[in-house]
Amino acid sequence: MELKKDLPAIFEEFAEQRKKSFLTIKKLKEEGTPVVGVFCTYLPKEIPNAMGAAVVGLCSVSDETIPDAEKDLPRNLCPLIKSSYGFAKTDKCPFFYFSDLVVGETTCDGKKKMYEMLGEFKPVHVMELPNRQSEEGYAMYRREIIRFKELLEEKFGTVITEDAIRHQIHVRNEITKELLRMQYLMANDPAPVSGLDIVNTAYGSGFNMEVEKLAGRIKEVADMIEKDYAEGKNVGKRPRILVTGSPSGGAALKVIRAIEDSGAVVVAFENCSGLKSMVLTDEENPDVYDALARRYMGIGCSCMSPNPNRLEMLDRLIDEFKVDGVVDIILQACHTYNVETALVGKLVKEKKGIPYTIVETDYSQADVGQIKTRMEAFIEML
Repeated sequence: MELKKDLPAIFEEFAEQRKKSFLTIKKLKEEGTPVVGVFCTYLPKEIPNAMGAAVVGLCSVSDETIPDAEKDLPRNLCPLIKSSYGFAKTDKCPFFYFSDLVVGETTCDGKKKMYEMLGEFKPVHVMELPNRQSEEGYAMYRREIIRFKELLEEKFGTVITEDAIRHQIHVRNEITKELLRMQYLMANDPAPVSGLDIVNTAYGSGFNMEVEKLAGRIKEVADMIEKDYAEGKNVGKRPRILVTGSPSGGAALKVIRAIEDSGAVVVAFENCSGLKSMVLTDEENPDVYDALARRYMGIGCSCMSPNPNRLEMLDRLIDEFKVDGVVDIILQACHTYNVETALVGKLVKEKKGIPYTIVETDYSQADVGQIKTRMEAFIEML
């Protein structure tokens, strides 16, 4: 990244990173680099990275292939699952096409059944994810991480050393630290930039294959935001919104746009590609597998039961980012997040005393006007 670029150009570059990485993956594949496709933030990328593999996210966030998926899958299934399956089935996504191995985790029942069907197109490995954050759960996931490592070693004829894993833990920690620093610049009031730019930068960084250089690139962005803010550049005084809920990216960003087009600013994005997954691994832990198990099991996803980590994070973020209202995005048929709206609503309205609203949507653009009207009314109330 050239430092002479201004922030809008850099934000656009990160927003387009997923598309750019299509060509990168093709080139890496031609050079003989193994490609591992993953679905969820619970997957420890450090393990495949430690053997030199490229790791790509497979969850698709477009309605383009949903009609193809619905020939095999129920219409009332989560759009993320249908979109992901549709792109795999139709070979319209280079990430699926070039993946040597697809790795899933048992985060939801719909995904588990989809993995069975994906096995018809690609080699699939499923990691058993405990549903409870406990010592027994950590021990179980530690065994699953080792099982995953051993599968990679056997499939690709390599050896993954603990030193290599430790190095990747450090690399990923440095990336996470810079992402957190960038995110927390939005705690300033007024906010320095739009929330959509921060969301796109964090989301796009997940598709950057140059992992060793990524922390430095994000640092440059954060430095520029900080410099511009010190010079008086900001979005002005606006209502401050925290967004939470289902995995949200791509087409689901229509809600973020509606919020900001209505005069507010999204200062905190707690969803999977946002702050929820930005957890550090304990580099002092001599057992790298235990360290990874505890780090990833610490993510406050609604697949955990109970799920205190999410509520504790939301409680803290509302204070740290001086939030005026919370918007909970729920993908249709995302049952665990939908059930948790009762708990989140109670926390936000009763304990924190601020407004809360739920937006249930999918990847189509048919409800854009309706969402805009709802967000205008919600923000006017603030």
